[in-house]
Amino acid sequence: MLTRRLASTLRRLSGSFPVVVITGPRQSGKTTLARAAFADKPYVSLEDPIERTFAEDDPRGFLMRFPDGAVFDEAQRWPKLFSHLQGMVDHPRHPGMFILTGSQQFGVRAGGTQSLAGRVGITHLLPLSLAELPAVREGSVSLDDVLVTGGYPALHAYEIAPTDWFSGYVATYVERDVR
Repeated sequence: MLTRRLASTLRRLSGSFPVVVITGPRQSGKTTLARAAFADKPYVSLEDPIERTFAEDDPRGFLMRFPDGAVFDEAQRWPKLFSHLQGMVDHPRHPGMFILTGSQQFGVRAGGTQSLAGRVGITHLLPLSLAELPAVREGSVSLDDVLVTGGYPALHAYEIAPTDWFSGYVATYVERDVR
């Protein structure tokens, strides 16, 4: 895994707030970072229809599985999560209980700030910065190559042509989010 600068901020916020939210564009590395930084916590993807249905049909039963907290990925898929967490994180209040990720930052931010005001630390993860790219630090890649490739982690972790990756990314983004 690539080292992300936001990891230290997540550690700091999780030491103060009971809920930490990681927002940012799709494929910027939110899930990977959350799972690595909070490897001791159970992980649940709310993109999974079985988990999401359980959460919607029996929120209390769903959340009872995680008395010490969890990482909830794609939190915007269950908008009522924020209201349900409010009571859980107040009594007793423990820092770093729940880590939420979400690509649709407007939904995650709105839910997090309305129901969890004063209880949530909010971060925004962008694609890789120049400082986070090992090839840049080593001097083994030119600035032109970095500009053409961009900073999405998949483009640096796998052998994918940037033109192929970006065409699929844009098509998926337009079909799923913009529509």
